[in-house]
Amino acid sequence: MREIILASASPRRKELLSILGLDFKVCPSRAREDKFNEGGAADLVCSVSREKAREVGNREQGLIIGADTVVSLEQDILGKPRDAEEALYMLERLAGTTHRVFSGVAVLDPPTAREVVAYEETLVSFRPAKKEELWGYVETGEPLDKAGAYAIQGRGSVFVSGIEGCYFNVVGLPLFRLYQILTSFGVSIFSKEVANGGRGGIKADD
Repeated sequence: MREIILASASPRRKELLSILGLDFKVCPSRAREDKFNEGGAADLVCSVSREKAREVGNREQGLIIGADTVVSLEQDILGKPRDAEEALYMLERLAGTTHRVFSGVAVLDPPTAREVVAYEETLVSFRPAKKEELWGYVETGEPLDKAGAYAIQGRGSVFVSGIEGCYFNVVGLPLFRLYQILTSFGVSIFSKEVANGGRGGIKADD
């Protein structure tokens, strides 16, 4: 089986990819994400995911997975907050509303130059919340490296009143969409090799 490489340092993406039982290597991408600032949320996450995979593909050989996630509210794209004040601002906007979470996934095979890029969209509803409560959440530090300033898998879950679509997409890696793409590359998470030996391990040299 070809070596699988995750082009991300995100602990959440590492944890989610491990769920599939595949052994993989982590090689964080050095791609510049800020150069993509045009188009809608779906186009953005696809472009950034593709760029992440390609950048790592210039340095590594294997089946490379790039991913990117943003929150979209009223046509505005909410990425990771720059500081606590911006995190509070984002959370105040999200409170009492329904927003969209987009994650792009790109899988690249450098030797053949074959590349597949797709995205997933999930609707997330937030309950109303007071500023003091939101600020208390910000002070935990959890929102500061999360798109939209919240972690649905963490304390941010207490603000989520409903979800429509892929939960894993909101965490940062849509497993159903990724599974479809990996299958098209001939990777099976149900093969005997994976079932007998794969535990979703991260290689020691990461």
